[in-house]
Formats: sequence, C-alpha cells, structure tokens
Amino acid sequence: MGNTLINYIEFQAKDLEKIKQFYSAAFGWNFTDYGPTYVAFSDSGLEGGFALTEQEIVNGVLIVLYHKNLEEIKEKVVQLGGVLTKDIFSFPGGRRFHFKDPSGNELAIWSEDPSN
Repeated sequence: MGNTLINYIEFQAKDLEKIKQFYSAAFGWNFTDYGPTYVAFSDSGLEGGFALTEQEIVNGVLIVLYHKNLEEIKEKVVQLGGVLTKDIFSFPGGRRFHFKDPSGNELAIWSEDPSN
C-alpha cells in the first residue's frame, strides 16, 4: 500500500441500528460492530464506518488517509499549515490523528500501531 492514499471513509450517525438496516437493505453492505459507538462497513467499494454521535451532523463524513509513519506525516501536515484537531490516539487496529487543511476541511490519517 502506498503512502497517504484515501483508505477509509467515516460517517457520523445518530442511530447505528437504523443506519445498518438502511445501508444493508439499500446497498447490500455488511457490518462489523466495534462496541456500542462504532460500526465498520464493507462491500461498499471502499471500507469505512459509522461513529455514533449525539451532536448535530453538519458535515458527517471524515476522509481517512493512510501513512506508514504517523509522526512523520503529522509533522509535515503541521509545517504546511494544517491544524491538529485531535492529536495521535489509539483505536482497535491502529493509531490516527485528525487535522484541518487550510480551507477548514477535517481529515484524519491512520497507521498501524507499531507496538503490535
């Protein structure tokens, strides 16, 4: 896998059961639950997931890029004017951080957890 490719897309959802029913029935997507606040989907052409939220959904899509070296790409993003919105954190399967580009679009970049 190359570096910094669009690798995952994450939506927000108010009700994970309803969202799973909708996308399963409408498009045949399959789902994997990761606890009560997250569900991943497959068979959509690009892997992704739905994160549970109680907040108003304004722009409910998060594009997630992949990069082999998270610290290196974080430094580059910040040097080029990106603004961190969430510093590096762990999740099941890896680590990631969120940032806003110079126009205010929020994206994330993930990598495998090097301790595994």
